[in-house]
Amino acid sequence: MSEAHLFAAGVLLAWLAGVRAYLTVFGVGLAGLFGWLELPPALDAAASPWVLGVSGVLALVEFFADKIPGVDSGWDLLQTLARVPAGAFLAAATLSPDGELGAGMLATGAGVAFASHALKAGGRLLLNASPEPVSNVAASTTEDVVTLGALSLALVSPWLALALVAAFALQCAVAIWWLWRRLSRRAPRPARG
Repeated sequence: MSEAHLFAAGVLLAWLAGVRAYLTVFGVGLAGLFGWLELPPALDAAASPWVLGVSGVLALVEFFADKIPGVDSGWDLLQTLARVPAGAFLAAATLSPDGELGAGMLATGAGVAFASHALKAGGRLLLNASPEPVSNVAASTTEDVVTLGALSLALVSPWLALALVAAFALQCAVAIWWLWRRLSRRAPRPARG
């Protein structure tokens, strides 16, 4: 892969880690283990049985926790501590042919992961304002599908995967803005005295 493709893959992995860090690490590890992807030296650890086991179990826990209204927002708050560093590491490790992590790519990965995490967590807070749980299950399932789909597509075309994820994120941001506007218009105004 060229350096430009590796950059796209690194940014994509950082974005996905901001949404589903454990599933992203698990997917990268499986791709390396089965030879679908030649992992850079800094990412070799993702294919180890320990990392695959822990990330797989945590991805399963997240799968269920993320579908329960209220629990999902608490989980998102807690996962801020994991998603941003995971995104920074995945982005920097992708562009590290010798195992050394570059500060610029660490910062880029952290920023991208934080942006996707903030979009996800903010959207979930707004969805929790609605009284029914169906929207949470639908949002969580969509995040699962997008993460798995983008990881699969990244093996073939990281630029296309990154472009599709960016377009999806833009649509989500517009939908969150629209929902926030609708909810803020319905909120009772304080009486002025």
